[in-house]
Amino acid sequence: MAAGDPGNQGRSEEDAEDVRLMRLVSQGDTSAFEELVERHQALVAGTVARMLGSNSDVEDIAQQVFIRVWKSASRYVPRAKFTTWLLKITRNLVFNELRRTKRRAQVPLESEASADEPALKDESNPAPDASLLEVELRKAIEEAIMHLPETQRMAMVLRRYEQLSYEQIAEVLDLSVPAVKSVLFRARTELRSRLSRYLG
Repeated sequence: MAAGDPGNQGRSEEDAEDVRLMRLVSQGDTSAFEELVERHQALVAGTVARMLGSNSDVEDIAQQVFIRVWKSASRYVPRAKFTTWLLKITRNLVFNELRRTKRRAQVPLESEASADEPALKDESNPAPDASLLEVELRKAIEEAIMHLPETQRMAMVLRRYEQLSYEQIAEVLDLSVPAVKSVLFRARTELRSRLSRYLG
């Protein structure tokens, strides 16, 4: 491609490298594909795990994301950041999986948690160690996020864990920036009410 390629103007070095690798992938270059997977496996697997819970088929879904990347490589046009496009694919597969599992069975998350940790709130131990409290709070936050509606959950995961900008989240979720801010506001309000006993 010519140096004046609009796809590469104003791109970060990292993103320009992703675009370069994708061009090679579109020509069937498997080592470029492996490099792309290596670069972004943590982002994809982390997002899938936070959306579906760590006991789900995280690896399987993450693998499906990269299979889609491979299959779509010839049609890839670098309009947005590569990671934004990658997260869009992740979003679609995660939302499909959430709908599929919702149809299959509605097992409440609490039943799993309470079976694993029956003595989390042990009143006979009045001063729990600070690091234990931190672990408990982190678990509570993650569980509260799992109860959010899927769009709110995705927006929250991308903002809180991946530090994406409102603009990037808007692209991933096909929303306007004001809509993203509104979704995040509702998500945070819901989280605050669920976590009120920790925030008191």
